[in-house]
Amino acid sequence: DPYSMLKPKEYTGTKEDPHIVPSIGNKRLVGCLCEEDNTAIVWFWLHEGPSQRCPSCGSHYKLVHHELPH
Repeated sequence: DPYSMLKPKEYTGTKEDPHIVPSIGNKRLVGCLCEEDNTAIVWFWLHEGPSQRCPSCGSHYKLVHHELPH
């Protein structure tokens, strides 16, 4: 799926199944809604390495290095 047109896999956000965030760098700004009906977004920096948790709700996110197609 070189153009990211397919629906992404859904993750549970647990330590065993974190939300996967592709990045071409070693960090990326991530926004978490925490609750389905929330109107405020919790923004935080996600860094390469072990999974990190949202500071508000505790959902797990993992940064995965992504190569750009040439």
